[in-house]
Amino acid sequence: MASEEECRAALDRIVERLGEVEPEQFKEHVVDRTISCRIPDLGLTFRSRIHEGGLDVFAPGADWQSGQVRVTVNSDDLVALAKDELNAAKAWATGRLKIEANVFDLFRLRRLL
Repeated sequence: MASEEECRAALDRIVERLGEVEPEQFKEHVVDRTISCRIPDLGLTFRSRIHEGGLDVFAPGADWQSGQVRVTVNSDDLVALAKDELNAAKAWATGRLKIEANVFDLFRLRRLL
């Protein structure tokens, strides 16, 4: 099981990677949404916001249900996703990554992953 610090670093890496996406491509596929990320094996929840300008840094949050996009992933899988050791599509297909969102948001986000 990864530590809380490793998970925070993984989330920071994801923010950094999305910051590398060409601004025009990012604007084309992103609408303003709140994101909550639940890490059940550690009992943690983090919140962020994605918008035309990028993905904000994740901050601790308590209410996972309030996010417009809700992500659930165990700590080890989160770290593996951030290091590109685990493919997001495969993780989602096998249930290791769960994303709850409006179907249109899922299509938009898929193009960025």
